[in-house]
Amino acid sequence: MTQQINKQDFLYPMQRYHGPFTPQDLVFNANLQEFATRVSYICNLQTLGKLSAEDCYQQISNLWEQLSHSYSELGIDSNTES
Repeated sequence: MTQQINKQDFLYPMQRYHGPFTPQDLVFNANLQEFATRVSYICNLQTLGKLSAEDCYQQISNLWEQLSHSYSELGIDSNTES
């Protein structure tokens, strides 16, 4: 019997969250994993010649801004302990 692979799980793999649990940390971890997956795809498209280096840089820059915005909106930096 062959195991059916869900296309969504194959294209966007998510790993379990390890660490102290807060809802904000869990959401940011999911955002971080999505960022890493998308950066990987963008870099692969640029390597294959499907995207220019400028387009690649712009898309990754936009993704970074979204990730930074989610980090500050979730208030994670104010939750860290010294």
